[in-house]
Amino acid sequence: MITLFDSNKRQKLCFEPISPKQVRIYVCGPTVYDDAHLGHARSSIAFDLWRRLFLFLDFKVIFAKNFTDIDDKIIKKSLQNGISVEEVSERYIELYLNDMHALGILRPDLEPKATSNLPQMHEMIEQLLQKGYAYKGENNDVYLSIAKDKAYGSLSQRTTHEQNQSRITNANDKQEESDFALWKGYKGEDDIAYDSPFGKGRPGWHIECSAMIEKHLAYDMREKQDFAIDIHAGGADLLFPHHENEASQTRCATGRELAKYWLHNGFVNINGEKMSKSLGNSFFIKDALKVYDGEILRNYLLGVHYRLALNFNEEDLLQSKKRLDKIYRLKKRIMAERIIDSMPQAKALDSSELAQQLESLHTLKTHTKNAQDSFIKPLLEALSDDYNISKALSIIEEMLSLSNDYLDKNPKDKAYKLAISGNLACIEYLLGLGGKDPTLYFQLGLTEQEKQDIESKLQLRTEAKKQKNYALADSIRDDLKAQGIEIMDTPQGSTWEKI
Repeated sequence: MITLFDSNKRQKLCFEPISPKQVRIYVCGPTVYDDAHLGHARSSIAFDLWRRLFLFLDFKVIFAKNFTDIDDKIIKKSLQNGISVEEVSERYIELYLNDMHALGILRPDLEPKATSNLPQMHEMIEQLLQKGYAYKGENNDVYLSIAKDKAYGSLSQRTTHEQNQSRITNANDKQEESDFALWKGYKGEDDIAYDSPFGKGRPGWHIECSAMIEKHLAYDMREKQDFAIDIHAGGADLLFPHHENEASQTRCATGRELAKYWLHNGFVNINGEKMSKSLGNSFFIKDALKVYDGEILRNYLLGVHYRLALNFNEEDLLQSKKRLDKIYRLKKRIMAERIIDSMPQAKALDSSELAQQLESLHTLKTHTKNAQDSFIKPLLEALSDDYNISKALSIIEEMLSLSNDYLDKNPKDKAYKLAISGNLACIEYLLGLGGKDPTLYFQLGLTEQEKQDIESKLQLRTEAKKQKNYALADSIRDDLKAQGIEIMDTPQGSTWEKI
């Protein structure tokens, strides 16, 4: 049984899919006018974890995340840089996908863009006009009348007068201040416009998600009349007005609710200018990735329950890395018996990336059958309880400790090592952790040139030992240790790690 906290009902509910063993999930994606930040990373990881859980439990999952590529901020950036809106959005879509790839996020099944779905938005706006929920203002603007939707505010519990949600500066033609734009009429040379039945203009922010869900993801209205999709998700900051407005549009246009369950992740808070010494004040993923590998960031960001705020600081990040180190230590210990394949290293914009990732998960799933029941059963119970990550991580920590204790006493037990490899496969599948070669993991943070220099010194040390020049061999070891490199001598030869 899966339970999740539904933002609409404001309580944990048993998950009951609209169709048996199927789940359709829509996550609000970025407005692509700038680099992705740690808030994007947190949200993406949170719902990537949910997706992996459903896949592990053999649900047929259709996962969609949109790109908002029509927005005031995109237009502003295009004017500032003297390039087209399309160039701005395509550039930041590519950078966003690269960041997500580095964080180990599974590529969505569907990635609709606003500019590619204008006919669907026109159709929904026309439905709202015909049914009397929307009205035309001046200059081709079209608004939704909140007063006409008696259920407005039921999702967020926000009143219509708490916040002026208009993104239009000259909105004197609105019937009520809280009415929001479905279509924005063309405002002149510093604007962009598309043809529509309402005149030249561009869509409002909220209409794109409702229209794209109805077009690409929603269950057939003739078969499922209560809800369009199973789960709508996004950051807590989107609950109002964005998600409230999405829900209203769909409800008024189609007569059914947009989603059966609403999930929202907590914020990422940063301690002002003292956030970190190495990251400075940057909130961008790209800058964090210059200092830490994406898997290390992922491991840290998933460590706090998805609904809670995460107070980002490097001390906690480095502390959480110790858990990831333990996973790789155990993997390295058993890898002589079996190596778990890592996730494919396709480029983020490779159209085959999702297929490769899903194939990798399928391979991992066959190995998870070797996992110990005493590990996987409580782990799945924790994750199925509104993704209780704290309990799940404590179960993982206990497994790592018990496994090392057993192998200390029984280092040649191949059956036990196979079971542990199954446990690690479960961790990689469900959490997206532990997929690298352990040797490479413990060499993270060095350039290829630095690695080559270390390998050259290691060869010199090996030659010195063969010639019984132990003084030189020890000197090389000491020099490398001073550089933060530790040498391990094994029967198979010498290896090294960054410490």
